[in-house]
Amino acid sequence: MNELGMHDDVVLDLEGEERKVISEFCHHLEKSKQLFNGLRDMPQYGHKQWQGYFGRTFDIYTKLWKFQQQHRAILDRKYGLKRWQIGEIASKIGQLYYHYYLRTSETNYLNEAFSFYAAIRGRAYYSRTTREERSQHERSDLIVKKLRYYARFIVVCLLLKKMKLVRDLVRELSKHIDEYTATYEPDDQMEWSLVLAEIRSFIEADTVVNVLDSDSNSIVLSHRLNPLITPPVERSPIMTLSLQEVIIVGNVTDQIKFSELTLDMFRMLQTLEREPQDEMAQVYDCSPAPGRIPVENGMLTRRENPHKYLLYKPTLPQLFVFLASGYKELPPNGALLLYISADGFFPIRPQPEETGYDLGGVLMLPKHDVEPPGNKSMGHVKEHCCLYPGDLFPFTRRPTFLIVDSDNSLAFSSIPHHFDMPLVVLMSPQSVPSTFQDHAHKGSLFTLFLHSPLSAFCFVTNIVDIPLNLWDKCLAYIDRFISEASRLISRCRGVDPSYLNFLGDDFLRLLMCRYIFCDVVLRIHRSFKGSQFYPKTHPALPDLDILENPTLQRYVLDLASQLDVRPVFFQCGEID
Repeated sequence: MNELGMHDDVVLDLEGEERKVISEFCHHLEKSKQLFNGLRDMPQYGHKQWQGYFGRTFDIYTKLWKFQQQHRAILDRKYGLKRWQIGEIASKIGQLYYHYYLRTSETNYLNEAFSFYAAIRGRAYYSRTTREERSQHERSDLIVKKLRYYARFIVVCLLLKKMKLVRDLVRELSKHIDEYTATYEPDDQMEWSLVLAEIRSFIEADTVVNVLDSDSNSIVLSHRLNPLITPPVERSPIMTLSLQEVIIVGNVTDQIKFSELTLDMFRMLQTLEREPQDEMAQVYDCSPAPGRIPVENGMLTRRENPHKYLLYKPTLPQLFVFLASGYKELPPNGALLLYISADGFFPIRPQPEETGYDLGGVLMLPKHDVEPPGNKSMGHVKEHCCLYPGDLFPFTRRPTFLIVDSDNSLAFSSIPHHFDMPLVVLMSPQSVPSTFQDHAHKGSLFTLFLHSPLSAFCFVTNIVDIPLNLWDKCLAYIDRFISEASRLISRCRGVDPSYLNFLGDDFLRLLMCRYIFCDVVLRIHRSFKGSQFYPKTHPALPDLDILENPTLQRYVLDLASQLDVRPVFFQCGEID
């Protein structure tokens, strides 16, 4: 026996067991890195291509996380496992859940991502990064990992509307960036300063109106779909479609953005999601653990939300690939929504008889990179980076709901029904009055109406602060308007059947009713006098029965009276 009273063969057995633990940990760690890195090469479009790969990646990270928990003592003592390395594993799991949310649109996976990111911060996994590595280069790399973690955590918190935490994280990120740049004078100093500036601008711009509690503190409100704001509908057999695929395109030059999300994209993606369930209990557990594996037996879990693709400044070929994939994935009775927020491209000589390509379209690259139309052979050559209405004609073989938010939205007002499939186009006003133009970089007014109609109403009536009790009263007026608009669409004989086909879907019904609210508000607003300030639809909605309906106008004027802004609007008899 040795001096500790242990037989040599027992010691050897212990050492062998420890080596086995370390070997297995290293195997899981290497395999997880390979699978994680491989996700970058997986196509973002389609479901089947990446679904199984995600399942395998989740599986190995689940094993890795549980293994390091079970064998922490050996890994600490014999492998030298550092806290930042545990943080890296947790961060990777958080990223997996976030990207799974992006690919499935299921908001509950945001909660899963949040739980891991919150645990990293709560347990200070990155707090000793500068002391745990010897070389300056290694310490610098670890700090960059920490900064990236903060940026990702902020995005998740923004999407979950945890604004108090967002502001805390921004303060911490700013402090870490200052320390990083002061210590290492890195080459990416300007990049991190820009990230910080983008976050701050984004937070400020997204606050259109301050809803205040009794202590004058701002209340954070969510604008996702929930049962309280879902418009009622008188169902009929023609209401056969459900929204299954969504493509959200953001391509406006100079619009405030963060992490490849413009404000318009950020607002629209929330509008097309249901309010997530509260599954936050595990955040406060002693140790987080990967929740349910999202892929079960190779099949996606049941979806509550339409599947979305978020495309920030895509090229035209990229957009066409995602469009084709989205239509391919549509089940029977499924519909696709294409939302485009982009700068308009105007032809030098518009020819109304050729609506497919001669009325211009929207740009898929920055406006300042486009050659002026005058240089293109007297205007006969088409801009190759412009999405024209004619480019979408082949895709109207399936039910399509199109929203175009652009200063050339009207180019899409004559898309033909070549294939006799349901087709609705909602188009933004081509302009806003000069008093509102300074706010263009803070997101489009039209998209704001579709996202939060009461916020948009406050914006066009110059209301900056509103007490919570008054906000709730005003929501009741909005709800009455939306309910009546839904009833009018379903009953009005002059409404094109395409609207009725889409009316059975909660998301599309809400968008149509909010569009009508936007149209009615702007028509009777004194500052928006002129057709260029009004939105348009294709096929056209009946003016007399819906857009100029006295009941709908009265609801808007009652709302204005409630907010003490009645003089901003015309009397019903004054409207041309």
